[in-house]
Amino acid sequence: MTSPKGASPIASNSPKARLPLVLASESPRRLALLAQAGIVPAAVRGASLDETPKKQEIPRLYAARLAAEKALAVRAAWTNGLALFLAADTVVACGRRILPKAESEADVRACLKLLSGRRHQVLTAVAVAPPEGPVRARLVTTRVQFCRLTEADIETYAQTREGEGKAGGYAIQGRAETFVRAISGSYSNVVGLPLAETLGLLRGCGFPNL
Repeated sequence: MTSPKGASPIASNSPKARLPLVLASESPRRLALLAQAGIVPAAVRGASLDETPKKQEIPRLYAARLAAEKALAVRAAWTNGLALFLAADTVVACGRRILPKAESEADVRACLKLLSGRRHQVLTAVAVAPPEGPVRARLVTTRVQFCRLTEADIETYAQTREGEGKAGGYAIQGRAETFVRAISGSYSNVVGLPLAETLGLLRGCGFPNL
């Protein structure tokens, strides 16, 4: 895999690596965040799962369950030798309500109307599965407050389609950053992968040079 522009990679399949790293996510944002930390996975594999929340499942348990299931699913399908499998799941929540991953302009509008002028939480569960045995995981929460948005703000943003495919219907690393009045916690967590906690998990699993 070619190193993303600007990265000074720690190649996960270098001779110093005891195990290569497989990113169990096809999110370009997570791949870019790892590149910022100088990490280039040996492979990228997505997991096809039913991501429907269980009845009365609260946001933190939902995120933790999906991250672990993604890591384990990719590990189960992997046939290229021993590896570490890194997965994550990001959830935007208002209280106990889990906002959807927006699939359309209408979804984006609905999410932004709910988030307008309010505080919400962005939770990312990060899971690392070794070649065998239990998953190691961390859950990181960032609190975000949006400005009060006008109908024009919402409509203009929805038409950019930037929020489609994003939890909560917005991308903080894009135009939606102008909606943020305050943020408490990890910024990279809101983008999709809390870097400090992710690197800590990888260190604990023996990933080299971290």
